[in-house]
Amino acid sequence: MIADRTCHDQGMAGSNGDARWIALDGAANARVVVPGVLLRSDNLQGLTDTDVHLLLEEQALEVVLDLRTDLEVELEGPGPITREPRVRVEHRSLYPRSGGNTDLDTVADTLWPQRDASEWPDESRVVQAYLSYMSARPDSIVGSIRTIANARGSALVHCAAGKDRTGVVVALALDAVGVDREAIVSDYMASAERIFAIMARLVSSETYRSELEGRDPRAHAPVPGTMDRVLQLVDDVFGGSTEWLSSHGLTASELDRLRARIEPLNRRELDGPRPG
Repeated sequence: MIADRTCHDQGMAGSNGDARWIALDGAANARVVVPGVLLRSDNLQGLTDTDVHLLLEEQALEVVLDLRTDLEVELEGPGPITREPRVRVEHRSLYPRSGGNTDLDTVADTLWPQRDASEWPDESRVVQAYLSYMSARPDSIVGSIRTIANARGSALVHCAAGKDRTGVVVALALDAVGVDREAIVSDYMASAERIFAIMARLVSSETYRSELEGRDPRAHAPVPGTMDRVLQLVDDVFGGSTEWLSSHGLTASELDRLRARIEPLNRRELDGPRPG
């Protein structure tokens, strides 16, 4: 049990790499991205009543965006958050290309066998996987970001580990409104700090055990350069995150609402203090 249940700070992980962790007994990778607006986490199946209360009362949780596949949701069963009437849960599946129950093996070429032709054959396997979410399920990504834009409280994005599928959705949302890329990458990489706890929690579940047991947790940590490369390709191929989201149905008014929710914090908290 974690004794100190407070978030380290109010704000997003900045260029100094200080993640704003939310101390939950039932999750290993929960943190604030934008206070009162956007949270992210790994699987929420193990949340305690105290965890749920903390998310509601201290983090203003309104809606959960569950990016797990239908199979994951079926195998894991209803989690504690689904029993809380004040929280809405939206299932926005992102199909993993790994072919298993999750996408946890996307992070290492040796662990992720390619089963189909890739649109990005010259890129690393993890970059291919992240871009495949965009090509396979733009509806889920756009739907998730639309919900973040329209929520009045916090939206919490999660998958199994809270780093790959969650990482792509969070990065696109932030990038679309002009958050500094260094801060986006820092937030993505923060999961590496908790990779042993993340993997231990998942191995304890029958849903993920066969894919993960016996593997070095460090092989599943976020790889430096990955999110930088994904966002660069989004720029080069699609004209940027804003253009990609717009071309897949996010309206100008929804982008304005997303910007209004995140932009006031962009310079003040996301970029860190300016020299005086």
